[in-house]
Amino acid sequence: MAGAVLGRFGLAWPQEGEKEARTPITGGALGFTRGATGAEVDRAVERANAAFRSWRLTPPPRRGELVRRLGALLRQHQDDLAELVTLEAGKVSGEAQGEVQEMIDMCDLAVGLSRQLYGLTLASERPDHRMTEVWQPLGVCAVITSFNFPVAVWAWNAAVALVCGDPVIWKPSEKTVLTALACQSLVAQAAAGMGAPPALSQVVVGGPEVGEALVDHPGVALVSATGSTAMGRAVGPRVAARFGRCLLELGGNNAAIVAPSADIDLAVRGIVFAAAGTAGQRCTTLRRLIVHQSRYDEVVSRLAGAYQTLRVGNPRNAGVLVGPLIDGRAYEGFARALVEVEADGGEVITGGRRDPALGAAAPEAFYVQPALASMPAQGDLVLRETFAPLLYVLRYGEWDEAMALHNAARHGLSSSIFTNDLREAERFLSPGGSDCGIANVNIGPSGAEIGGAFGGEKETGGGREAGSDAWKAYMRRQTCTVNFGRDLPLAQGVEFL
Repeated sequence: MAGAVLGRFGLAWPQEGEKEARTPITGGALGFTRGATGAEVDRAVERANAAFRSWRLTPPPRRGELVRRLGALLRQHQDDLAELVTLEAGKVSGEAQGEVQEMIDMCDLAVGLSRQLYGLTLASERPDHRMTEVWQPLGVCAVITSFNFPVAVWAWNAAVALVCGDPVIWKPSEKTVLTALACQSLVAQAAAGMGAPPALSQVVVGGPEVGEALVDHPGVALVSATGSTAMGRAVGPRVAARFGRCLLELGGNNAAIVAPSADIDLAVRGIVFAAAGTAGQRCTTLRRLIVHQSRYDEVVSRLAGAYQTLRVGNPRNAGVLVGPLIDGRAYEGFARALVEVEADGGEVITGGRRDPALGAAAPEAFYVQPALASMPAQGDLVLRETFAPLLYVLRYGEWDEAMALHNAARHGLSSSIFTNDLREAERFLSPGGSDCGIANVNIGPSGAEIGGAFGGEKETGGGREAGSDAWKAYMRRQTCTVNFGRDLPLAQGVEFL
């Protein structure tokens, strides 16, 4: 199955290796992987730095041509790559297709960006002087990605880094190696087609030890890491200790407020996708729902009905909306949280069971019914991110109470409010409102567009990727002054000699 798809990328899946790769669809084996050694990581960094020395001198529009070619190849192979995403990550086909489309959109954005790496012209206080601010290529970028968006997050980083003049070394999740190999094959084709250095993009496979080698390597200028907050706490100080740069996209415990004036039909649709999409395995998944007491019973009843219509099953089958959890460890976290719901005085309204029929058909896979739980208060359980389809519902009475509940999370990634009250919407978007990096009105917290900078505050890490001016993270700022006169005035009126 996987081997046939890989063959369309000109690749053969190895039948021998150190670790067995599995698909969450059945729990069955796909093949084997072998992790890179420390020496292999060193050689990858050395090759990338050699490529950087020539690529940084390549005009940005020419760099954009490489990304344009990559985008064209992604369009040709969209179905094949989406199939690999489904096989490895368990995403339903529509979401897998959407993830590859996000890569294509990111390439389009980056190609345009290659002609818009704008600096500034600054006013000099000295006569006959011109002062400018320009952006220069930074260096080798290490991109460490998670299983839940196995290709899109790499594309966010790689497309922008390449037009900024930076080679990329990608360490994918051990759970999603196939997709990384396929993407690398396409980048290699794009680079060969225009004579670009082949080491502009490399993949190094392995576990935490490979990630640590990249984090600690002095030849890596930027580490862009996506994962848990615990991972970020380890990565950040180590990169800072060698004065490298870090771009962290970490966890999220995202909330939505349903106000008294909300359009409930709209809210229910937005909430269900945000909470149950990707089997709850998004950093932007909706995990906390804060509902005004006047609408609470209606919202809970409507959501319970909608949850019972969700079709859970093999993500390759038409009509399935919720695929499997990635592995047994994810299921254990889900099951523990459901036990804690009752221990904390809450009630599981619907869902929460492992699907018995699917379990019998695929005993090593983990299909669960998305769960909806009513909670009396927002304690440690609710404020802990459980990476599974579990939505906690809380009541509020006054606006200040809703915002206190909303902003109590340690993470600050994404947020939303459903309201038809202009004042409430504007208060939510004001400095005293949501403290997250993403704030939405009348849509859920998940499903960000690539045109805006993506990222969050607090324990989400503060990084920004994709659109807006996120490209500046991949470049170094340089202030330049040119004296075109015959005198040598000093700044601040200083006289010397």
